[in-house]
Amino acid sequence: MHLGNETSGNAVMFGRLLRHFRERAGLSQEALGGRIGFSKSQVAMVERGNRPPRGPFVERADAAVGAQGALIAAGGDVTGSYLADWFEELAKLERKAVARHSYETHVVPGLLQTEAYARTVLQACYPPEDDDVIEGRVASRLARQALITRKNVPEISFVIELSALARPIGGRTAHREQIAHILNVARMRHVTLQVMSPQRETHGGLSGPFVLLETEQRRRFAYLEVQSQSFLTDEDLTVAILFGKYGTLRAQALSPEESQVEIEKLAR
Repeated sequence: MHLGNETSGNAVMFGRLLRHFRERAGLSQEALGGRIGFSKSQVAMVERGNRPPRGPFVERADAAVGAQGALIAAGGDVTGSYLADWFEELAKLERKAVARHSYETHVVPGLLQTEAYARTVLQACYPPEDDDVIEGRVASRLARQALITRKNVPEISFVIELSALARPIGGRTAHREQIAHILNVARMRHVTLQVMSPQRETHGGLSGPFVLLETEQRRRFAYLEVQSQSFLTDEDLTVAILFGKYGTLRAQALSPEESQVEIEKLAR
């Protein structure tokens, strides 16, 4: 069963309802924005379902278009998270996971990113986002890291291409801080971190990065993402193949001890 993008449904329905009442009231997006204190582009993004309404948007819009409480009622089902729509469902599963494994090729995984590193990565989005959205996404990404330190700690493992760790995203100071943070997390007893040597001629993950989750009920999920397109599934065959592939990657990567030595070299 493909589970991707289901969580954006409420935002899309709210956006359609907003457009209905706005057009019935004879208001343009720009006119509505002017009445409620938001820009035309912000109104447009909410109507398209690309961005959930935040702050006083819902209450002001309801009054401005004469919806008589309909928008307020519908707005209660719309997520206010700054996480990207395609990532919402994974984040919900992640919070309750008893095991999480990931293979990363290009950047430090979000669960390991420092604030400065995360901000640099998120500022590189296209099309550009408002500063408040960027800061909200940084905060949301950092909040997800509670998974690593929560009371009932899950089993967590990473296989990361060494080249991803070597890229000085955010500049030298931010990079140094990021490497130090990775080393600290890697020393936690429930975390296993391995790097894939750039000297290895081939390995089982050449088709790209992925995330694996296991819930308390022992349901297993696989998540893949590329260029803001995502695929979250619990389909037995797909999940089994990716869990098998991850096992191969762990066998082919440097050991946790060898990996720590290589990361310490980066720190120096």
